[in-house]
Amino acid sequence: MNTLNNYIDIILEALGIYGPILGCLLICVESILPFLPLSAFITLNFLAFGNVMGFIISWFFTVLGCFISFSIFRKKVKKWFDKKREKKQKLNQIMQSLEKINFSQLVVILAIPFTPAFLVNIAAGLTKMSYKRYLFALIIGKIFLVYFWGYIGVSLLESFQNPIVFLRVGILLLIAYIISKIVNNKFKLD
Repeated sequence: MNTLNNYIDIILEALGIYGPILGCLLICVESILPFLPLSAFITLNFLAFGNVMGFIISWFFTVLGCFISFSIFRKKVKKWFDKKREKKQKLNQIMQSLEKINFSQLVVILAIPFTPAFLVNIAAGLTKMSYKRYLFALIIGKIFLVYFWGYIGVSLLESFQNPIVFLRVGILLLIAYIISKIVNNKFKLD
């Protein structure tokens, strides 16, 4: 673990002020290009800015990146996709199933650390889901995802060795579900 911390310190020092800025931009880009390691960028932000600011910055840029990805697919691809969807019954059935996902389920999907966010962004962007509903789901769900990758994601192997970590994640998912129900009732997002 010390070697990992030393290695990260060397990277942060070499990049200087551009490291955190690059980390923030890469978090946004990761929502479109899934091969980038979101957990590494969030971890670097936590190390560069501290736990509180690293969390806020990572959460903000994760939400921003996912919402940009959602918006791109909604504005640039949805009309073309809808034409293809009409011709293929199986694809139409899949999309109808996605459109039936309620707000709480969407929040939990977005909160799970191993869910491929880019696929969720694309799928949501291609459905009839409102911008407001997706944004609120992102705002709530990404809190728990960033928490996971920031505090626990420093070493994925360590989190597998410590079952308490998974208990915490389960509790956080339950909290995300409860908060999503409250927000859904208040804003009528379903």
